[in-house]
Amino acid sequence: MADSTFLSLSLCFLVFLHGCFAQIEPVTTQPRGFPPQQRQQRPQRDECQLDRISAVEPNRRIQSEAGVTDVWDENDDQFQCAGVVAMRHVIQEKGLLLPQYVNGPKLVYVVQGRGVQGVVFPGCPETFQSSESQSHSQYGQSGRQSQRDQHQKVRQIREGDVLALPTGVAQWVYNDGRNPLVLVQVIDTNNPANQLDQNHRVFFVAGNPQQDIQSQKGEFGSGERSESSQRRRPAERARSGNVFTGMDERVLAEAFNVNTDLARRLRGEDDYRGMIVRVERGLEVISPQRSPEEEREIREQQQQKQLERESSRESGRFNGVEETFCTARLRHNANNPSDADIFNPRAGRVTNVNSHNLPILRNLQLSVQRVVLYRDAIFAPHWNVNAHCICYITRGSGHVQIVDDNGNTVFDGQVQEGQMITAPQNFVVVKKASVQGMEWVSFKTNDAAKISQLAGRVSALRSMPVEVVANAFQVSMEDARRLKENRQEVTLLSPWSRSRFNATEGSE
Repeated sequence: MADSTFLSLSLCFLVFLHGCFAQIEPVTTQPRGFPPQQRQQRPQRDECQLDRISAVEPNRRIQSEAGVTDVWDENDDQFQCAGVVAMRHVIQEKGLLLPQYVNGPKLVYVVQGRGVQGVVFPGCPETFQSSESQSHSQYGQSGRQSQRDQHQKVRQIREGDVLALPTGVAQWVYNDGRNPLVLVQVIDTNNPANQLDQNHRVFFVAGNPQQDIQSQKGEFGSGERSESSQRRRPAERARSGNVFTGMDERVLAEAFNVNTDLARRLRGEDDYRGMIVRVERGLEVISPQRSPEEEREIREQQQQKQLERESSRESGRFNGVEETFCTARLRHNANNPSDADIFNPRAGRVTNVNSHNLPILRNLQLSVQRVVLYRDAIFAPHWNVNAHCICYITRGSGHVQIVDDNGNTVFDGQVQEGQMITAPQNFVVVKKASVQGMEWVSFKTNDAAKISQLAGRVSALRSMPVEVVANAFQVSMEDARRLKENRQEVTLLSPWSRSRFNATEGSE
């Protein structure tokens, strides 16, 4: 009897341990930065059961002193599926986007203008330093106090730049040009680097704009816009503020070794300028200037380094230390036609920015594709193999169709400049430019995103035996060969003239 009782207890104990290990095992995933086959996979999401997708514009506009911020509705099913939040900053001349960090990796595309970006990596040294003589020349003429300054590296940004920002890294942006600086950004809240919930959270290091930009699920319907931060009364802004607002001013004074009046300024309680503020006299920071010859030399060096990185990756020698954390390259320009990965003089060009040419994207698990599609040209029918695709139209317009796994058309319509549309993973997409042409930038949720084409020289149909194609579609062998071989172009398909089509038909 005692043996039977002991055996029963032992079995129960084993079952209990098995259950515990079964619960623990799923969360013991590899940390970020490992090779792709070892990385944590993106979680499956019920939100991707989509029967309709829309080309959408921002549903909230937030006015600041020196610019506006447009926010897309993160409750939209397509953004829920992709697990991203999208917004657009329009920074006026001498406008400063206040220092901030977010709870997910961020990709930014510079649509228009130029400026200066500062990124603050924790624990990294201040490598930009001014000498005392430089301080006199920089500040003396404007009547400012001559003081030596030093800070972390700042970067000149311009139209076409792709900017990568890791989770929790603070950044600021200043418009030093004469035209508005337009930034479109996507934050990947579904990324494993986000240890919080799926809500978009912005942590401001200065100012008092928090209530306007913070994620507000369920509070804003389609088309509803928030009030300007400048119009809010202090009582209405009780929950807003920067990261210092909730700290005691005496503690801040002691931490910074300053008086309480100055410590109180850190809290930003009486600051109603919004998240983009105006720098009246202009912002002066230490930044090296390059000559055109230096720019060309640097470009050649970067291309050589890219070839070396690709060679290392192919040979298995990629070890993750090609760029140190403090000096990591965060910017890559996607506008230079000579850098295009795919080019068709009759259809357009495609430029990919991924972990091959911007290695930090390997850690962010994100990438960007820049496409310029000429008049009436077609981006071949395809599906995104390993990523969601969030597409922002930068210029022109065109016709887009998206088809789900059941063969249902979830989108069939026109898209135009300023709109955004999502193509979930494996959904089939085809794009055709209007007579004005169409340009867009696609943010993708994989650092080495791939597409599989259905038409063209490298398509899935082209790779199948002709008899498989003929029997699969119930067509003749001759028609099957036409399906396989009538398009010899890759990815970008030139306009198909009607006369050429009729000539082909008449040859039967």
